[in-house]
Amino acid sequence: MKITRRKMLSVSTVAGLSATGLASGVQAAEKKAGSNSKPIRIAVMNFMHENVTFLPYDTVLDDFIYEGSPARGEALLGSGFGTITGFVKVAREHANVEVVGIESPLFPKRGSASGWVTKDAFDTLMANMIKDLKAQGPFDGAYLSLHGAMSVRDVPRAEAEIARRVREVIGPKAFIAGTFDPHGNEDQEFLRYANFAFCIKYYPHYDDHLQGERAARMLIRSIRGDYKPTTATRKPPIITASVLQWTGASPWMDLVQRALVWEARSPDVYVSFYYGFAFGDAVDCGMTFQVMTNGDPELANKVAEDMAMTAWRLRKELVYGTKVYSHAEGVKLAKEAIASGKNLPVVLADHSDRSGAATWQLEQVISQKLSKTLLGTVADEQAIEALRKKGVKVGDKFDMEIGGRLDESAGKPVRVTGVVHTVSGGIGRFGGAAKSQLWVSVKFGDGNVVIISPYLYQNLEPDEFLDLGINPADFKVFCIKSRVHFRRGYHDNGYAKTILLVEPEQPFVGTVRLEALNYKYVKLDKFYPYGKNVTYP
Repeated sequence: MKITRRKMLSVSTVAGLSATGLASGVQAAEKKAGSNSKPIRIAVMNFMHENVTFLPYDTVLDDFIYEGSPARGEALLGSGFGTITGFVKVAREHANVEVVGIESPLFPKRGSASGWVTKDAFDTLMANMIKDLKAQGPFDGAYLSLHGAMSVRDVPRAEAEIARRVREVIGPKAFIAGTFDPHGNEDQEFLRYANFAFCIKYYPHYDDHLQGERAARMLIRSIRGDYKPTTATRKPPIITASVLQWTGASPWMDLVQRALVWEARSPDVYVSFYYGFAFGDAVDCGMTFQVMTNGDPELANKVAEDMAMTAWRLRKELVYGTKVYSHAEGVKLAKEAIASGKNLPVVLADHSDRSGAATWQLEQVISQKLSKTLLGTVADEQAIEALRKKGVKVGDKFDMEIGGRLDESAGKPVRVTGVVHTVSGGIGRFGGAAKSQLWVSVKFGDGNVVIISPYLYQNLEPDEFLDLGINPADFKVFCIKSRVHFRRGYHDNGYAKTILLVEPEQPFVGTVRLEALNYKYVKLDKFYPYGKNVTYP
């Protein structure tokens, strides 16, 4: 009999073991093999929203009801959310794992351009989700695709409440994993009911599918007994506006890198970094770090404390490291760039417009006679309905006031005189919700085009305008309503030579000057830089 090197090693290893050790080793191997072959059922659920609680209207049940939403089964599993896509992909790579799409609402029609979710909407949607969860059970685990900044009236911590209700159904022995947007307002409450929280690290959110993959892998490992989730949470008292949180440059990039270093140097360590969402008036608002380890509480606390202290040391740069211009300044600089023919195209990113209806940019473009400018968009549902009833078509003369009206932060309606340039549905990335929408663009002035949409549209990249029949190559300036996400299509590839962040001179809803907001639940004086003598720890 020929003995290979592998067999020789096996023989020598076995020879060095006691009979008891050999038996226990064989039993452990058999047990592990058995656990890996045991069928697993995992419920997949989605309830995601980022609420701007200072907006003057609530998010109601009808906002979540449209063609394709709610979704269940394969419709939910293939809904296109990056975290769900990543989760399903990895879960289905494992043998004997079944994923079941539970009836769930998709992102609301208004996107993040809406205020508090009403308790009726929350309870109604949750009741349907729980009913389906019970009907399709039992389950060994549940995966929750969440945002982290959903604010529900009379529900202090919406995501923790979702986890609590799911836990009541699937029982104490099952495992729950959640994925989150980094703009979550979270504390330790979610992890009272769930075992894992995996947070997207980058802004723009490039790694959503990766966090979904992690959630699947770790959930399956836990169910099969290969991972014992142990967590630690820290909340350094820092609060910042979203536009300051770009992770493509220091200091925010430094915090992401620090989290990645911990994950690289310590096997089975996972760091979730929530930047916080200051425009949600929530009791758990502000920056948070959550760390997960495999049964090692000491390590979890060590990493969480290191991350929190690193953020605290960087607090001044985190708050004051980004330049913001007024709309008048921004348009003036764009006009100078056009005159010089240098540093084009220019992006004027109005990060502060949370409703989408603001006309501050449009007003300055007209008053300063800016040319070759695409304004995408001014949200005006009322104007869209009037145009729909009129039977609007390309080439029609246009003379109408648009935008404003909604509240003080939106400014006043601005009269636009020109010609209807395009008539179409919405941007393709909005999926089914966009198909039934009417978007109209109007050509005016010296080669300018303004797009009128029914809701806030946060442009990510210039090629999205092609969906509306508009060629971005025709313009030298882009006036958009976006915080940071636009950098994926304008900065990362070098498309825009000049990027200017702008907001009104008055500190309205989306301002970086948070002291102007009328908080009810957030105690701003407890946070840096707004309180005196704020310390950590």
